[in-house]
Amino acid sequence: MGLGESDTRAKLIDPALHARGWTEDLVSREETAGTVEIVDGRPRRRARGRVDYTLRVKVNLTSQPVAVALIEAKAEDLPPTHGLEQGRAYADSRRLNVPFVFSSNGHLFVEYDRFSGQTTAPRTLGEFPTPDDLRNRYEQGMGFSLEAPQARPLLARYLGGEATRRYYQDAAIRAVLEKIARGDRRALLSLATGSGKTFIAVNLLKRIADAAQLRRALFVCDRDELRTQGLGAFHNVFGADAAAVSSDKPQKNARILIATYQTLDVDTEDADANFLTTHYPENYFSHIVIDECHRSAWGKWSQLLTRNPDAVQIGLTATPREITLSEKSKEGQADAQISADNLRYFGEPVYEYDMAQGIEDGYLAACEIIQRDIFLDDQPQSERETGVGQADLQEKVLHDANTGEVLAWVTARTHYEASNFEGHLLLPDRIPFLFVRNIVGGRIDFNVEKHVSYVTYEKLVRACRPERGDVLYSAVGSFGVAVVVDTDRPFTFQRHIAHIKPRRDLVEPYFLCSYLNSPEGRRESDAAALGGAQRTVTLGSLAGFEVPIPAIEIQRRIAASVTAWSAKLEVIRAQVEEQVASISTLPAAFLRQAFSGEL
Repeated sequence: MGLGESDTRAKLIDPALHARGWTEDLVSREETAGTVEIVDGRPRRRARGRVDYTLRVKVNLTSQPVAVALIEAKAEDLPPTHGLEQGRAYADSRRLNVPFVFSSNGHLFVEYDRFSGQTTAPRTLGEFPTPDDLRNRYEQGMGFSLEAPQARPLLARYLGGEATRRYYQDAAIRAVLEKIARGDRRALLSLATGSGKTFIAVNLLKRIADAAQLRRALFVCDRDELRTQGLGAFHNVFGADAAAVSSDKPQKNARILIATYQTLDVDTEDADANFLTTHYPENYFSHIVIDECHRSAWGKWSQLLTRNPDAVQIGLTATPREITLSEKSKEGQADAQISADNLRYFGEPVYEYDMAQGIEDGYLAACEIIQRDIFLDDQPQSERETGVGQADLQEKVLHDANTGEVLAWVTARTHYEASNFEGHLLLPDRIPFLFVRNIVGGRIDFNVEKHVSYVTYEKLVRACRPERGDVLYSAVGSFGVAVVVDTDRPFTFQRHIAHIKPRRDLVEPYFLCSYLNSPEGRRESDAAALGGAQRTVTLGSLAGFEVPIPAIEIQRRIAASVTAWSAKLEVIRAQVEEQVASISTLPAAFLRQAFSGEL
């Protein structure tokens, strides 16, 4: 009986690689966190993640190794081509961002070359390419030498070592730097939300700076909270060279500027870009990173790019949503136009990491899909079983799925079958309805159980509509928790949540929120709360809180410091949780190795 995969690698492949010049520092073991599965409604992480072995080349002893190949081990009694279909080889090549994929059973190997799209015939491991062989082929395929000036950022090491990054982050960073080295100044990355786009942006600019190729950079994000988090991440790496742009501080002495679309006056089609054009002349920046570039108002915010035509420009976006709407619908046309604008300007993404891959790798939360009705409310049977009729459509905002036109419910069909009503009716948007539990975590959680129609929403917010910069405060039950509204997304909430609209010329919302959540603020809420089983802070008592109000600039500095430290603590908390999760798998892993003879 032949050797299994692990023994084939250890006893046959590794010695053959070493004989061909692949020393330990040129072979990288990339292990994922391990998939988190939902079992009986509870999350459970697999004991081990997937392990990928990449081959890397180095220009000199101190340079960052550059991954060029993936090598997969097969059981000794399987052919080397087993499981290496061209489609899978291409996918693995893209996932690791390496042009070469090898597969071996310890005696023979085959190679997939992404440059040519060809898979070789089996050859003996004694013919395996040397590091110099693969470096030469990599440089030829890429169109640049690793010793060329434009390739220097690829050779700059990670600050803090490679343990700080994940495999896909390294793959994304290399993909951008490779495109820049080929002479292209624009690159687009598509990565799922939560995969660490800010980490990628920081390390991209750091490696470019370490290669002495960064003059002045701009990082643009979509809201104040992300600006503060970004400032913390950049400040950890660049120190005082990183600064946040505000409406009265263009921060022209800093090397790395962190700004929001709103501050630069480019957030809507109606914005005048006054701040941008007043403070930053054309080609002021050598590098620009646009976070969440898959957003509306392209015609306005694209001035950031067109005013800096000589800059290296990097677009970051979450995995674009796929909408299966008629091209005639307004939403479908708008989304298609944004995608077309991005692709036309940046080109196809140089690297993509979607939610499914993130969940498989264990870096993104596992999802349990819960289906909910759109049209029917509190009915004994689901609309997926019964379809919908005219009576179900009353007071719904309906659109024809083919034309996008508003459709009165009385003109709709008498009945739509469950199998095809989405082909005729454009589903109405539903507005999240928040409960106290959706804000007591310190931020607004839109993973809600209840939604309302636009008609109901408009009735509920007629007196006071929640807007960006407002403060929500839990007043009943789990009272005394404040959050800042940091989104333009429409929503409404139960009456147990107090709605505060600070005067922006006098009060910084994040300062007010920080005070209300501070020990002093909690003491005031504890003293003001009435009742027994469900204590309540009334609006009258909340209005009587004695909140210290220093000068607005001092408030902003305090709020920025608090938010930056909170972001750092959140990172530490996530790291600790990840370590605890890893430690919890050790006993099972030890027992598995003990009883499989691996110890």
